Amino acid sequence: MRQSARAFTLIEIMMVLLILTVLATGLAIPLATQVAMHRHEETRRILEDAREAVLGFASVHGRLPCPASATSNGLESFALDGDALNGRCLGFHDGFLPAASLGLAPLDSQGYLRDGWMTPDNRVRYAVYGGDAGGIPQVLTRANGMKTATLAGLGAASNYLTICASGAGVNASGCGAAANQLTRRAAFVLLSLGPNAPLVSQPGSDEARNLDADAVFVSHEISTAPGNEFDDYLTWVTINLVASRLVMAGRLP
Repeated sequence: MRQSARAFTLIEIMMVLLILTVLATGLAIPLATQVAMHRHEETRRILEDAREAVLGFASVHGRLPCPASATSNGLESFALDGDALNGRCLGFHDGFLPAASLGLAPLDSQGYLRDGWMTPDNRVRYAVYGGDAGGIPQVLTRANGMKTATLAGLGAASNYLTICASGAGVNASGCGAAANQLTRRAAFVLLSLGPNAPLVSQPGSDEARNLDADAVFVSHEISTAPGNEFDDYLTWVTINLVASRLVMAGRLP
């Protein structure tokens, strides 16, 4: 009996040591690092949910939403009253996700969706192709614009939004070297400015290129290079996927 009791005690001690080891391993990761990891993961989830919400909007309405402006309280923003039919957005490349129009939640007090860092500067941004295809202007945001352009017309357009793997050689018309190009057929882009959102991007930096209101964006891994720090998160959807969703919804062909 004494030997059994002694053996059981040793097992208990081993279990306690194992639990303490696991706890110590967890504590070895600083709390700040754990919080940062959580915010990165939360931002990825938020962008994925936003992506599906935009595609869902397109399936229901047959068009992509216009970006929200800084004063539209999270609603689509059009150039003029009545422009919802012709798809003329107030801005195509430098606005915010129209989260209130998409029915997303939770939103901040002005109706905007924020990423995992949750500061006023961390509102999720949104850009949409504002050009033509198949001879139809504002083809993606115009009511039934994609249906009128037809699948053939959508496929024939050579350039939509462009995503580059680095800012080297990038200008308002493209990525420079072909090897630097990730895609030039993005129908829309969702952008989180990451943890340094409250800071002003250095002129000419990769982050600054994502805020210069043109149709070219940069996406790559986080970088701490002095003067060209980069912690933006981008996700995008190609015109092929948008068209596929509309076909499934009976909006195309």
